[in-house]
Amino acid sequence: MLKIKIFQISIILALSVLTACNESPPRILIIGDSISLGYTPFVKAHFSGNAEIFHNPGNAQHTGTGLDKVADWLGEADWDIVQINWGLWDLCYRHPDSEVQGNRDKVNGDITFSLEDYEANLDSIMSILKSKTKAKLIFVTTSYVPENEAGRFMEDAQKYNAAAKSVMEKYSVIVNDIYEQSAKIHKEYGLGSDDVHYTKEGYKQLSEHIIDFLEVELN
Repeated sequence: MLKIKIFQISIILALSVLTACNESPPRILIIGDSISLGYTPFVKAHFSGNAEIFHNPGNAQHTGTGLDKVADWLGEADWDIVQINWGLWDLCYRHPDSEVQGNRDKVNGDITFSLEDYEANLDSIMSILKSKTKAKLIFVTTSYVPENEAGRFMEDAQKYNAAAKSVMEKYSVIVNDIYEQSAKIHKEYGLGSDDVHYTKEGYKQLSEHIIDFLEVELN
């Protein structure tokens, strides 16, 4: 009888180990603009071996691109977390005759999406996400816009963030608000007072706020 019990316990332990070995790590999809492209490699490195981190192919640009492509980016995969961000492209003014990179021109240009259109587009994107995936959804706010940026007004970032938060509240989506942290990081590790981007160290520091938030949501 004792030998049988020992054998049964051995089988249970073996099955437990096998089950643990066959468990897939959590899968996280990051959808976002060039700021997310900058910090994602650091997020991947941090979670290596514990979670699989993916980014949508290329730059997610504005909410118009999101509406067209978000279903394709989700695909048929089972995601545990989908982290999304749109804003910097939406609030950007562009003019075809501008010689600034990206045709940015906040004096003579037209805005990509008005605040109202941005909010409506986000609402539609959230409807798509809710219908296509059971993953936990996280919205990351738009990062800091420096005063001398050629195609963007500094104050618009927070206006668009407020609109985004309203949509996320409607859909019960959690928000990782990185704006204040991004402003502090940009002052020391930004590429200048006319550029929304960061140095490598700046992206590394931004990634820490993404990592900390994801760590909590994975538990």
